[in-house]
Amino acid sequence: MDIKFYNTLTRKKEKLNPIKPGEVSIYTCGPTVYNRSHIGNFRTFIFEDILKRVLLLVGYKVNHVMNITDIDDKTIKKANEENKNLKEITSKYTSEFIEDMNTLKILPANKYPAATDHIQEMIAMTTTLIEKGNAYVTDDGSVYFSINSFENYGKLAKLDMSSQKQTDRVASDEYTKDNIQDFVLWKSWKKEDGDISWNSPWGKGRPGWHLECSVMSTQYLSDHFDIHCGGVDNIFPHHENEIAQSCAALETDFVNIWMHSEHLNMADEKMSKSLGNIKTIPELLNDGYSAESLRYALISSQYRSKLSFSINKLEDAKKAVHRINDVFEKLNERSIESDSLPEEYNKFIESLSDDLNTPKALGILFNYLRKVNRKISKNELSKSEASMGTNFIKQADKIFALLVDKVIIPVSISKLIFLREKARKEKQWELSDSLRDKIKEKGWIIEDTPDGYKCHPI
Repeated sequence: MDIKFYNTLTRKKEKLNPIKPGEVSIYTCGPTVYNRSHIGNFRTFIFEDILKRVLLLVGYKVNHVMNITDIDDKTIKKANEENKNLKEITSKYTSEFIEDMNTLKILPANKYPAATDHIQEMIAMTTTLIEKGNAYVTDDGSVYFSINSFENYGKLAKLDMSSQKQTDRVASDEYTKDNIQDFVLWKSWKKEDGDISWNSPWGKGRPGWHLECSVMSTQYLSDHFDIHCGGVDNIFPHHENEIAQSCAALETDFVNIWMHSEHLNMADEKMSKSLGNIKTIPELLNDGYSAESLRYALISSQYRSKLSFSINKLEDAKKAVHRINDVFEKLNERSIESDSLPEEYNKFIESLSDDLNTPKALGILFNYLRKVNRKISKNELSKSEASMGTNFIKQADKIFALLVDKVIIPVSISKLIFLREKARKEKQWELSDSLRDKIKEKGWIIEDTPDGYKCHPI
């Protein structure tokens, strides 16, 4: 089966043709560890997780590298604000990031290189660019990439360079398309950098943000690899500049397919730390939403569509996750040993192979769940059909990771359940309802079904 992904570079879907047969190399821009990542950041990380899971499920080996940006303008500013050393700040937020990744069941990368561990390699690439005439040293000891030296500058972001008003140079890591300038590869030391600097042939300084990813991606994958991912914010200037410096230094195509996820919006605004409208993973868990509900909310829209994030969406996600787990439990109780899958499974895989169409795949799954649930309610589902359903959900879970681990009910809740069951048998309905409310107050829901009660966390 062909797998097609939308390539930002060409603005069309392209068939995946791995450079190395049977193996896909992926580089994903990781967090800048100056603060805890928020749910908007994880929209991108979940999209990358789905990408990786799909490739693994259809049989590819995946070599995945995700960087940790532990040196840039933001990390230095944060260290200065808190009067702490850089390592103290970045170590804390790196640990929190890995913790949140584990919570959300995101498969780990093969490697998580940190920028500060690759300074010498960054100096080497900068030296190469100077020698090739693509970069130059300024009077203060900084090094800039000359965008006029690279013929295809602007091809990723589709910039019309002939109409651009190019000014001088830009030292900031982030800037807009209205401010296209020669960008910094190596920043000379400034007073506000404090003791954060490394020696180089051009004096004390530190690398520019864009250089970091060019070096780490090519060091751990190769000079030419399959897929580079990030959010749409990364298209310009970050990925545009990566292409320029990497292609100029290495004289290769660098990356075959560029994939970018759209923004997550809160009340029609992009979620960002600068706007102050962020929600972190621990905050959302404390609000009563499970990791599975968060995953569902983030995959409910196709990754290239803007995602409107709201309490209603989370509540819908919570219900959807419960539905999947409820039907899975019913099917599992009735199934026999079998490897069979229903015909809907092929359509499910086809939708994911078409640029990770998660909404369509979820629709196929839920249509199937409704069909088998009707048969269960009428007691018309055979054991072989139950087995196919169980297998389908298990396979789908290899992509979505929405099945909840078996719940261990606390002793205090079990006692209340026992008393409620006793009250029901004795037809003490008022007492039964009161005990149900007490169970709910403690964060658990009890449901009465023809097969007996079921209890799960709210």
